[in-house]
Amino acid sequence: QVQLVESGGGLVQPGGSLTLSCAASVSTSSITGMAWFRQAPGKQRELVAGITNGGATDYADSVKGRFTISSDFAKTTVNLQMNTLKSEDTGVYSCAAGSGLCAVAAALCNYWGQGTQVTVSS
Repeated sequence: QVQLVESGGGLVQPGGSLTLSCAASVSTSSITGMAWFRQAPGKQRELVAGITNGGATDYADSVKGRFTISSDFAKTTVNLQMNTLKSEDTGVYSCAAGSGLCAVAAALCNYWGQGTQVTVSS
């Protein structure tokens, strides 16, 4: 069973930066898509960014130009560099992995991390 472990969340001031990291407990070639999702209080979970082993990426419109997703599928790791953070970026960020379509749709992700809290506040 693949387990995903996230790290890097925390409290940051508006305009600041954070980097989230996610690593799988085992490396497996069956994982061809990885993504970050977030859920803010009172809101539905949304895709933040996804990436396939072919290098294709997808971003939520609200984070384009500010966030960058990167990955190493040989090690089954994925990172999310978040810059120019805003209060509306606050939420629980979860790493997910699965087929390539996991990069765009939560329903197609097989594995999930427990989530890490990101709070953007002065």
